[in-house]
Amino acid sequence: MAKITPKENYLRLGRGEDPAYVPRFTMMGDEYLGEASCKMLMPQVFPQNHFTDGGYDMWGVRYVADANTGATLPEPNHFILEDIDDWEKVIKFPKMPDGLDYEKMYENDLKAGNVNRELSATMAGPGLMPFQQLIAFMGFTEGLCALVTAPDAVSDMLNAMVDHIQPVMEATMEYYKPDIWYILDDTCTKHTPFFSMDIYRQVFKPIYTRLAKPAIDRGIPIEFHNCGKFEEQVPDMLDFGVKYVDPAQETNDLMKLKKDYKGKLCIVGGWDWDHHIPKSWPDFDEEEIRQGIRDSIDKYSAGGGYAFGGGVPGMDEAAKRVNQIICDEVHWYGRKVYGYKD
Repeated sequence: MAKITPKENYLRLGRGEDPAYVPRFTMMGDEYLGEASCKMLMPQVFPQNHFTDGGYDMWGVRYVADANTGATLPEPNHFILEDIDDWEKVIKFPKMPDGLDYEKMYENDLKAGNVNRELSATMAGPGLMPFQQLIAFMGFTEGLCALVTAPDAVSDMLNAMVDHIQPVMEATMEYYKPDIWYILDDTCTKHTPFFSMDIYRQVFKPIYTRLAKPAIDRGIPIEFHNCGKFEEQVPDMLDFGVKYVDPAQETNDLMKLKKDYKGKLCIVGGWDWDHHIPKSWPDFDEEEIRQGIRDSIDKYSAGGGYAFGGGVPGMDEAAKRVNQIICDEVHWYGRKVYGYKD
């Protein structure tokens, strides 16, 4: 069998084709043995380092680090929008920088990210998570209440935000030419979405459709990131061009999704750390970890439509070692299940 690049192998899934081997997906595009299915490549017109370093996001929300996870989150009990009807007075839209040279930005980002477009698919996205941004503005209690009591005001605010970033989305398509358009929005808990499908269709689906339109117009597949139990939203996601869903956690009935949407949707995930934490953690048996990975691949890889996604959060030595094991096992066992040879 002729060698296939990680890029082509992953893009096959978005076309409903069978991969040559099980791809390994990570949001950050981490390489293993010189391979990465996808890498992020998009312009940073507005600073977005608040996710890793803290500080303010482009809309004025302050983020602080969580000592336990190393991640950042909107500063607790310091929400900038108390009443959704006041959004036009409170939310400050960032000024578009003058003299943006997207062509130069692309070349710089390509080099800085060490991106080989022949080997890895590139992902870019709108940089707006509608539900999460509402919650960042208001907190969960007031944000969810606003969706029930004033959905039109929420829609007006989100549409204004999409209007503001529209030029950046179009420029990203023109100059960065991504292989995959990446939309993220965590709208679900482990057991259920945060809101009803009526609210989803009234408020969020029209916004996702607008965020997806630059990709739909150009025939670019969309990958949607949504933690938690999102399965009831899938039929509507297909309407706005979604071809991949990650992290596809095991709280969803992933086998049913594979069966119902074969050739239409790729499951990216299928291995949740909280399902596989050894009782002896942080001590662990390497073979037990590897067997759990093989079991997941065996379960979800049959018939294609699957890419492995999963890892251990944290930067301690045990987490680092298990993540190395994951990379190694997926790389080699993912080739074995389909009989691929480099």
